Amino acid sequence: MLSHTHFLLLSGALFAIGVAGVFVNRRHVLVLLMALELILLAVNTNLIAASHYLQDLGGQVFALFVLTIAASEIAVGLAIVVVVFRSRATIDTEELRELRE
Repeated sequence: MLSHTHFLLLSGALFAIGVAGVFVNRRHVLVLLMALELILLAVNTNLIAASHYLQDLGGQVFALFVLTIAASEIAVGLAIVVVVFRSRATIDTEELRELRE
């Protein structure tokens, strides 16, 4: 049977993969969004594991709030990516740095 420790280790691994994805691959916007989703998934896994360990539903309710925020963040992020791709024909972050000026 899986204990809460296994879920915390899984959460830590997911978080590390997400952080590595954000810092290692900064060129593609879609990869950055997927890495951010991995980080949010790790947070949710940690919240649910703590909720199960403490026998409290607060962590699970908070995980539902994180899921709704993650869904809205992805919807807005993908909308921005589509608009930028239509206007610039690229989603490479190195080429999009011109938008700062």
